[in-house]
Amino acid sequence: MINRNLQPLKKPWINSSTKDKIIHGFFFFNGLISVFVLVGIFALLVYTSIPAFKEINLTSFLTGTNWNPTSYVKEEYGIVPMLVSTFMVTIGALCIAIPLGIGTAAYLSDVAGNRTREIAKPVVEILAGIPSVVIGFLGIILVGPFLAKIFGTSNGLNALNGSVLLAVMALPTIISISEDALNSVPKNYDQASLALGASKWQTVYKVKIPAALSGIIAACMLGMGRAIGETMTVLMATGCAPAMPESFLGPVRTLTSSIAIELGEVAYNTTHYYALFALGLVLFIITFFINMVSDIILHRFEKVNR
Repeated sequence: MINRNLQPLKKPWINSSTKDKIIHGFFFFNGLISVFVLVGIFALLVYTSIPAFKEINLTSFLTGTNWNPTSYVKEEYGIVPMLVSTFMVTIGALCIAIPLGIGTAAYLSDVAGNRTREIAKPVVEILAGIPSVVIGFLGIILVGPFLAKIFGTSNGLNALNGSVLLAVMALPTIISISEDALNSVPKNYDQASLALGASKWQTVYKVKIPAALSGIIAACMLGMGRAIGETMTVLMATGCAPAMPESFLGPVRTLTSSIAIELGEVAYNTTHYYALFALGLVLFIITFFINMVSDIILHRFEKVNR
């Protein structure tokens, strides 16, 4: 007996091939927007920086050791102290964050149980979401006085304080990407190492970490980019002295904090105003280079694992 109530299947109003093209075009369009925004920011910084170098010698700008744009005698625009301060605080942060980050990633990927991992992963993600101004505030009221008490300084607003706080901010990036890199190492490596009599920790630091080294290096460089571009934390916790830093226990001023401090008070269309955009251009080039190198290393790591 034939059921006459059956209706033929309706054809979809759009076939799968067209749908794939639409999705591909949508993501391609969003990628182009990102590229245009990046190029636009770079072009804006270059365009706004050019007037500064009509009054400032480029060599003295890049090699000068004094930044005193409000002097009544002679205005000076040397960025070397800020460059040294920026890299000093960043390197100090990496010296703290890299061992802790890689160790935590190795523990989460190979040693921790499921319950521990379920607790630790959200904590790391929450740490990444803490506003930088809150971390800077904690540096003023907790970390700074603690460091001052240990080292016998008058206050804790110095490069070491900034390094500790930036290490905390860079940790989530380093932990997450390093853990992904370790988890991407083929299981055959683990099995072969354990079969030869190596312990779990020997397998981790002699087999898995070397195998995932490219991904770990990329994680560290992204953490470095995160530390270099930070503003509020270093603005609040490092003392912001524009002089050449002498040690980690002295006050420093980074590129980001100089822009944040001075841009709101500088007169519009002055040499000082354009010089701050030149600082932004230098910072943009540094962070772009770091992120580009880390992206190249990460893609090379992915190709090796394929």
